[in-house]
Amino acid sequence: MLPFDWTFPYPSQKMPLLAANAVSASQPLAAQAGLRMLYEGGNAIDSAIATAIALTVVEPVMNGIGGDMFALVWHEGQLYGLNSSGRSPAAWTPEYFKGRDTMPSTGWDTVTVPGQVAGWKALSKRFGKLPFARLFESAIGYAEGGFMVSPQIARQWAAQVPVLIDKPGFREAFTCDGRAPRAGEHWSFPEQAATLRAIAESDGESFYRGALAERIAHFSSQTGGALRAADLAAHEAEWVTPIQQNFRGYTLHEIPPSGQGLAALIGLGILDRFDLEAMGRDSADFYHVSVEALKLAFADLHRHVADPASMQLSPAALLDLSYLAKRAAMIDMNQAATPSAGLPTNGGTVYLASADASGTMVSYIQSNYRGFGSGLVVPGTGISLHNRGEGFNLKPGHANCVAPNKKPMHTIIPGFVTRNGAPVMAMGVMGGSMQAQGHVQMMIRLAAFGQNPQAMSDSPRFRVEPGPVLNLEAHLPADVVDALRERGHRVVVAPRDSMEFGAAQMIYKTADGYIAASDSRRDGQAVGF
Repeated sequence: MLPFDWTFPYPSQKMPLLAANAVSASQPLAAQAGLRMLYEGGNAIDSAIATAIALTVVEPVMNGIGGDMFALVWHEGQLYGLNSSGRSPAAWTPEYFKGRDTMPSTGWDTVTVPGQVAGWKALSKRFGKLPFARLFESAIGYAEGGFMVSPQIARQWAAQVPVLIDKPGFREAFTCDGRAPRAGEHWSFPEQAATLRAIAESDGESFYRGALAERIAHFSSQTGGALRAADLAAHEAEWVTPIQQNFRGYTLHEIPPSGQGLAALIGLGILDRFDLEAMGRDSADFYHVSVEALKLAFADLHRHVADPASMQLSPAALLDLSYLAKRAAMIDMNQAATPSAGLPTNGGTVYLASADASGTMVSYIQSNYRGFGSGLVVPGTGISLHNRGEGFNLKPGHANCVAPNKKPMHTIIPGFVTRNGAPVMAMGVMGGSMQAQGHVQMMIRLAAFGQNPQAMSDSPRFRVEPGPVLNLEAHLPADVVDALRERGHRVVVAPRDSMEFGAAQMIYKTADGYIAASDSRRDGQAVGF
């Protein structure tokens, strides 16, 4: 390990990448794994998948082999959506959780079917150029030969070990004799390499209907889980039609429910009714109205959004122009509010972007939900299982109440922006509820104020949490913070090195290539040629 102080006390500025082919990811080695596929004749799809697979190895604190994924793909003039999130085990009836008031946050009773591996294969099969197994080479190399742990990842790793150390399989898999690896320390995981090789050689089948599936199901049955081989075997990735919202001549596209992307579209639709430009970029009015719009959007999200088969309202109803106008009219520019859901007329995550010279662009996200997820790691495999089941609730009659073979409301969302039917930007801001809020904040800065992708990423963010509490980044001007407090917001100014405001990756299309940006809040980078 290098004998450094791994704090960063001084402001740092990144420059965007300008290139004909680009990859932007939250960890440099993963971004370069994707770049390698482009150099070797692959397209943006191959690049995105290779980056995603590498991220399970080099950034295990935010994702893993046992998570879910979503993607938006612009290819040959059309936008495609992929939802490869998994369903709950067949045993998860409301009676199964009897006696509890809320869903747990770790352990087996948070583990839904991991859909991510099937998503890798579905993307590769439909759009990829290179053989599926080739996309695993960099990840397998890092797992087998090792890599030096980067600073922010080491910090996140250390924070999670005390919480998860006693979960079955975690200590043996993801600690060095009970502690997290330190920044600059060499880390390898040969068992994870073997798992990735088995997935590659079986086209993903081993994970759902083969030897790996048997090991997951056996681990579940031996340690108190409800997940069974039949649950894994039933999983399929789903191609879906993206939903959208217009804003200042641009169109933001999102994956439809069960994802939270609908909240971003609701918030943006509300804000389109305000003169943000006259308020001024980074003014108190600008932040206040943005916060209030997203409060309204999240009230609707948590009341109405779930597995689409269980929703009583369609996304179209919640995006109806008259409904959005009514919601916008509820905003008081002088006072913070605690809104409830409306009722229209019935009728731990990693994000990456990739783009190639032929015009194919990918907006991609995968996650174990909270860091390492459930804390459970299948022995001998390096498969950390997500805790996506925490996204359900236990309220009888609620659209998102837990039930067998059902998808929970999902936080991970990729975003894609078009203008007059042409591609503009693949973008995402990873980090729980920050994601929909981040999409809205990036869209405002692009469409209302014309900021470049790196400046959009670097700008001070806010994050609304239940309470409602308004979390603000430390570099937001003090006079704006004071003004927001005066309007009744319960403001918390985060430490300068806070990781609670997500991490953005963006690739913007120009006439001659791309402008790619990577968030300065993480270890990542944008690369290309």
